[in-house]
Amino acid sequence: MKVNKLKLEIDKAWNNKNVWETDKNIKNIVIQVINLIEEGSIRVSNYFHGKWIINEWIKKAIIMYFSVQNMNTIELGPLEFYDKIPIKNKFKKKGVRVVPHAIARYGSYISPGVILMPSYVNIGAYIGKNTMIDTWATVGSCAQIGNGVHVSGGVGIGGVLEPLQANPVIIENDVFIGSRCILVEGVLIKKSAVLGANVVITSSTKIFDVTHEKPVEIKGVVPEYSVVIPGSYPKKFPSGIYHVPCAMIIGKRKESTNKKVSLNDALRTHNLAI
Repeated sequence: MKVNKLKLEIDKAWNNKNVWETDKNIKNIVIQVINLIEEGSIRVSNYFHGKWIINEWIKKAIIMYFSVQNMNTIELGPLEFYDKIPIKNKFKKKGVRVVPHAIARYGSYISPGVILMPSYVNIGAYIGKNTMIDTWATVGSCAQIGNGVHVSGGVGIGGVLEPLQANPVIIENDVFIGSRCILVEGVLIKKSAVLGANVVITSSTKIFDVTHEKPVEIKGVVPEYSVVIPGSYPKKFPSGIYHVPCAMIIGKRKESTNKKVSLNDALRTHNLAI
């Protein structure tokens, strides 16, 4: 069935929740959509004419998948799981290096050249070519990660299924994310940005560009080539003034030089912990 037809069928079935678990035709359509996500033919978000577009109907299909699937026992040697979503496999054929015991759920797409250290990738996620997902990093449902990204150890990348119109976390190409960073609530990290260790960014986190005479405040987006560290700023409360977390843009990664050289240069220049 063509993608446009699948979209129409998913949108039509979405308002008939009482029959999701019993209608075999709906189950078949949902499984077709999940299979297309699995093989990378479709994805939750696409970059189109300079901005990211959210495909709400695909998120609908993922939500429906949880209803049409049955609970099953999954055995991996002596390990046992009990869940509705199968575990991704055939990594050799896909050209993906997977170190025990990394786990990715079926219905996520992992491109050739990706390395998964012991980590977790949820359904609906997309990971681009030659990206590293380091130890104990988690990639949430529908998160979108570009090519050549380094996701360091312990990083938490949030997922989102509902509300349908909500953006997933999107990380563009050649971004470096330092250890223990947390990125949630649909934040956008634009290409070639560098985030130092422990940067936390939510949709409401204040991001200050302090490279000018006066700070420039933004939210929800880290501009391309930015070098970011965690910081704090004073905020007045009824009981007094306290410092609350923020993120600070302290410089720019060089666009004109080799990616690896510019990354190393940014890390050295700004003495970043990663």
